[in-house]
Amino acid sequence: MDTVIERKPTSFRLRTDLLDILRRNAVRQNRTLNNYVESILLDIVYNEPNDTTRAVGDRSGANDTIIAIEEAMSGRNCNKVYSSAEEMMNDILND
Repeated sequence: MDTVIERKPTSFRLRTDLLDILRRNAVRQNRTLNNYVESILLDIVYNEPNDTTRAVGDRSGANDTIIAIEEAMSGRNCNKVYSSAEEMMNDILND
């Protein structure tokens, strides 16, 4: 498999606090900052929910749960430490 992915150098101006969080999360996942940010952007672009999923989420309150899970997975809620998956799910579902 000789697939080459072309990349183009790009520059963005980001808030310093956001950049610090991105760097910290990249280190936690043992990745470069570039790789970490690229993977987040790819995930957003390719995993956008379809209209049916959005409609179900809007009616059931599932959007709040999805947002909480995404925040926990992204490290934005980095101060919260759970001792078990059950504790995390209870926290997510009871917000």
